[in-house]
Amino acid sequence: MSGVVSITTTKRRRYLWCAWWTGEPTRTPFRKPDASSGGAKTLEEAHKQAERAAGRPLREIEAVWARAWIRVQAGQPPWVETKERTRREEPPPEDSRQKRRKFIPSVADPNVCPFEVLGLPKSASPDDIRRAFRRLALETHPDRGGNATAFIRVTWARDEATLRAKRA
Repeated sequence: MSGVVSITTTKRRRYLWCAWWTGEPTRTPFRKPDASSGGAKTLEEAHKQAERAAGRPLREIEAVWARAWIRVQAGQPPWVETKERTRREEPPPEDSRQKRRKFIPSVADPNVCPFEVLGLPKSASPDDIRRAFRRLALETHPDRGGNATAFIRVTWARDEATLRAKRA
């Protein structure tokens, strides 16, 4: 067997390659590549890197194999199951739409003052609101170890306080 290589582009417009030379890639169960790497600037460079790693010439195959390997590395299943929807098909169930908005009703409580959430007086200027939001966003943002619900609440408070400050 000569070996195969699958090459795909990355989000940063580079090329990622996956090479199999001890056996062909298989769909079920997904067979990991013998070697892979990313960062090549051109398609040719990626192909040469893969051949150098394999120590032999490689035949190029579809990019779906490299994309499947990316998903596996991200902890996802290698293949995305797609179900094509037609116009006549029923809309998604009600509960799936509500999942997307599950925080809104609890955040927009009419008894909660957005200025209190931000720790500001009701006479705060838009600049004060912006500074308070940035400070609280750093504390509550989920990417910085915060709580998603708290971050959504702070974002709501900023939007609502800004509207109220502009009206005044």
